[in-house]
Amino acid sequence: MIEALSDIHVEAARMQQEIRDHLGLKSSDLVFEYSTVDGKVKLDLITVNPRHNQAFLFKTVSASDKSDALKKLLEYVQSYKEKENSYTIQWVVKGGKELHTSYFKAANIMDALQKLYYGRDMNTITVFSVVLNPIS
Repeated sequence: MIEALSDIHVEAARMQQEIRDHLGLKSSDLVFEYSTVDGKVKLDLITVNPRHNQAFLFKTVSASDKSDALKKLLEYVQSYKEKENSYTIQWVVKGGKELHTSYFKAANIMDALQKLYYGRDMNTITVFSVVLNPIS
């Protein structure tokens, strides 16, 4: 039983590392945040931009358990570039002077804005523009 639990943790660590590698990000730039909603495991993958030290939602998945959630997330990162649109959002932190530019893959503009505002009060950021990037 203890060995089986250990294997689960080893597999979870392997999948998390594979997700990091696929995205080309360091451990400090990605947060795997788990919660339980209606009996299902919800996994939020959060990116932290080291330039302006802000965190944004990359993707949320729901599954029956943590392992399945990680598998779904890994499948997503392996194919999201072909499936979702690319958006550029220019924004400023309230009271700040520096204009920031962030890029999001999302199904639509509202999804991109939800990723920007994830975990924060909407009044803390002023959005100046949201642009759908051309397909390359």
